[in-house]
Amino acid sequence: MAQQAVRSGKASIKLACLAFCVSITCYRYQPRLSCENTEIADHLLRLTHNQRNWGFGLCFLYLRNVKGYRWNHKRVYRIYRELELNLRIKPRKRIVREKPVPLAVPESINQCWSMDFMHDQLSDGRSFRIFNLIDDFNREALAMDIDLSLPAERVVRALDQVIEWRGKPLAIRSDNGPEYISSKLVLWAEKHDIRLDYIQPGNPQQNAYVERYNRTVRYDWLGHYLFESIAEVQDYGTNWIWTYNHERPNMALGGITPKQKLALLA
Repeated sequence: MAQQAVRSGKASIKLACLAFCVSITCYRYQPRLSCENTEIADHLLRLTHNQRNWGFGLCFLYLRNVKGYRWNHKRVYRIYRELELNLRIKPRKRIVREKPVPLAVPESINQCWSMDFMHDQLSDGRSFRIFNLIDDFNREALAMDIDLSLPAERVVRALDQVIEWRGKPLAIRSDNGPEYISSKLVLWAEKHDIRLDYIQPGNPQQNAYVERYNRTVRYDWLGHYLFESIAEVQDYGTNWIWTYNHERPNMALGGITPKQKLALLA
């Protein structure tokens, strides 16, 4: 508007700048980089036409590192945005999951057990598995079976050994691992009249009691040492179970041990 007023002869430059609150420097400014901006835009248009899957990063690196232009990345990106050359970001597909079932709180021992597997490696690189079994009521560790392979037969054997001195539970909670959904374990549960509760896929929080126990195993001793044999791991794990049940306070139980929680029932 100031330039139009000056061209019409109705006001001087000073008066027009004063009227429209524009500095004289701004009035006289002429962009020097308009030609370079046109050149950058031309490069970007040709690049994105020939390389349709190139985003700004590749385009800028091509102009800077391959062609040798020293244009600032902020300047090139501004022109890139003005030309609306941004690649379309494919939206992620949201997986619709069922509403997780609330975690049940048992009111007595042998009401519900939880079992799960852990994995680690020996010093020679061989992987081994750990089968953990706990009572959800007092978080007591009932079994810890360790070996290079633990098929469904080993799971059934470990459960039988615990039932001999602990008694059988009403239900056992687990994930949907192949050992837990095998026909051998299903038939064993039917024979002993034990209900198998499987958590919903993708919801490990439904097996939170044993998942929290697994973390304790990992952080208390398994992640601290490098073992050379399965026997060494099994011996250490068996000794640790006694410490966990008798001497380690459990915050979920109010700061008492699993055995103290069990003694309160007597």
